[in-house]
Amino acid sequence: MNDYKGKEGESVVGRKRIKEKQQQQQQPCPSNTPHRRSASLPNTQHEESETDIEGSDVSGSEEDDTSWISWFCNLRGNEFFCEVDDDYVQDDFNLCGLSSQVPYYDYALDLILDVESSHGDIFTEEQNEMIESAAEMLYGLIHARFILTSKGMAAMLHKYKNYDFGRCPRVYCSGQPCLPVGQSDIPRASTVKIYCPRCDDIYYPKSKYQDIDGAYFGATFPHLFLMTYGNLKSQKPSQNYVPRNVLTLDEEEEDISCIVKQKSKYFLFFLSRPTPQALVNCVLGQILQT
Repeated sequence: MNDYKGKEGESVVGRKRIKEKQQQQQQPCPSNTPHRRSASLPNTQHEESETDIEGSDVSGSEEDDTSWISWFCNLRGNEFFCEVDDDYVQDDFNLCGLSSQVPYYDYALDLILDVESSHGDIFTEEQNEMIESAAEMLYGLIHARFILTSKGMAAMLHKYKNYDFGRCPRVYCSGQPCLPVGQSDIPRASTVKIYCPRCDDIYYPKSKYQDIDGAYFGATFPHLFLMTYGNLKSQKPSQNYVPRNVLTLDEEEEDISCIVKQKSKYFLFFLSRPTPQALVNCVLGQILQT
């Protein structure tokens, strides 16, 4: 069943980014401070002297010094993502086949790399939001490939050791750290789940992560990760929950009796002094059940 909650063309992340850009545009931008890239802004150059750069106040907006990738990964709810290297994103070989899956591909890629668009196009607010949404999708698909590389796995290992992906909710797994996994490699097919290496099962993550597309991590990652770091593979839990089977065997004589099975032992319980017939019914009932 498709449990993906997002809608095409809509992105909360995109709207947040647009608002930040609008706020930056409203604030006066000093000539010695580089302007933050916007999808609708033409390429502009700021002439600065070397003396002005050295003597300028470095207490400007922290947002101006933050790359799009770093900004995106540090958003609340995006803690599952690691930061993909710029060199990896700039290599066309690593992005093979993605241009046909992502709308506004060129603009989205420029946004991810913080590159001023050379097209000089002017977009409406709605189009800007669509470009932001496309950038989010493109980064997610690139991320799914990057975490299968040695650098990507090392970054995810750091998060795994910090329990950034959460712990297994199963009691007998004793807080085993989990890994993110997608049930499909197809975008918008399902949301991300967490995989427990101890009980080999998957679970829903915390609510703030339940809208993340599972394709941004893929179905292969946790298994390849555990093959690479074999020492992290946990032993299967030695304990299993054993439910108590309660059987009511005699209710006609208002002498309610029951038998409780716990592991290999049986216990008889009566609400009143049992009659011989009640004892017989208990034994016969258990024989019939087995």
